[in-house]
Amino acid sequence: MQKKQLKELLEFGIINIDKPSGPTSFDVSEFIKKKLALRKTSHFGTLDPKVTGVLPIALNRACKLTGYFLGEDKKYIGIMRIHEEVDKKKIEELIKNKFLGRIKQLPPVKSRVKRQIREREIKSFKILEQDKEDILFEVECQGGTYIRKLIDDLGKELKIGAHMLELRRIKAGIFSENSIVNLYSFEKAVEEYKLGNEKLLREIIFPAEIIKEIYPFVEIKKESVDKILHGQPIYKKDLIQNYKFENNQTICVFSDGGFIGIFKVIEGKEIFAKSEFTMQPINNKFF
Repeated sequence: MQKKQLKELLEFGIINIDKPSGPTSFDVSEFIKKKLALRKTSHFGTLDPKVTGVLPIALNRACKLTGYFLGEDKKYIGIMRIHEEVDKKKIEELIKNKFLGRIKQLPPVKSRVKRQIREREIKSFKILEQDKEDILFEVECQGGTYIRKLIDDLGKELKIGAHMLELRRIKAGIFSENSIVNLYSFEKAVEEYKLGNEKLLREIIFPAEIIKEIYPFVEIKKESVDKILHGQPIYKKDLIQNYKFENNQTICVFSDGGFIGIFKVIEGKEIFAKSEFTMQPINNKFF
């Protein structure tokens, strides 16, 4: 893939922001939009105002991909306070028996989703350190899990009560703290960009094509691109090689290294997949 121009990254890119405590996820997204004078931004998964950490922000047309990133697993590190001191081994045994694997969770009263029992998967739940009633923990879980509610439910099972003191998201799908940028560094990069130096800003924007690290991708022939961008499904004859996928599987489509869109595989003798989102070529009308 050729090195992208900065205007292409701003039109179809993602910035992994280190959300500070205080503002909402929406506030941070709007801040990025205004600073970069973009048409639109959106974030990949809400963090409570007091929660810090990994908050990927989609820029302009990359917002179309938000739903494809949201369900990815998340990892958190935090501090909970149990309301009476309990032996660490007892807590770990309870976690092992009732808070690993598929669990049932009722969203908190203040949540924006409908309050009904939902299943979520807890991949790991570790007690890292304990200082009397204060416990440092790490959780890896399915997207959409409420960590504050998880801690509250744990306290109820212990019959002593517990609440969360601090929480930080350290991973959201393919985005982690390794690639995070705080708002101060972001503002500095924007200031340099306005002075004619785009290096810092370029370094913190991921091409949205990174989605191919989540979904399998296929390559289509160059001569098929135009008709597919105008609504035609992908026929098996458009593929540069044979691919085997399950029916209804989500895939990314590329041609000559360029991103074409997100498609759903369908069963058929001739048709291979139908479009969910196609990426029209970026041109000067956006700038």
